Amino acid sequence: MGNCFGKETSSSDNFATPGRPVGNAPPQPAPRAAVPKISGQGRSLGGSQASDTIDARTAAAKAAEERAARANQPKGKLGQALAKEKQQTRVATLGEASRDERRMRDADEAAEARNYN
Repeated sequence: MGNCFGKETSSSDNFATPGRPVGNAPPQPAPRAAVPKISGQGRSLGGSQASDTIDARTAAAKAAEERAARANQPKGKLGQALAKEKQQTRVATLGEASRDERRMRDADEAAEARNYN
């Protein structure tokens, strides 16, 4: 049984085409270009001055501190609202949610009373 997309041929066709002799090797692929050798020390990206040699750990710590400082600054109206919510304690957040729920319940009761009459 063969592939459903294959040709309908008999099994004797496998040897119908001439192959290569036993002693011959398969054809070799084209040779690749040689990789150039690097001489000397490599250059770091970014600064072009030799005095900018700060180890990676110090540079990463400095960058993380700058990102944290920028993240704490509120951005616009929504950023200020988010900062205000982040300052709330758990008790204050739950109290606000409770007050909102009570107001909604009172409004529903008032609407039900209006519709009853």
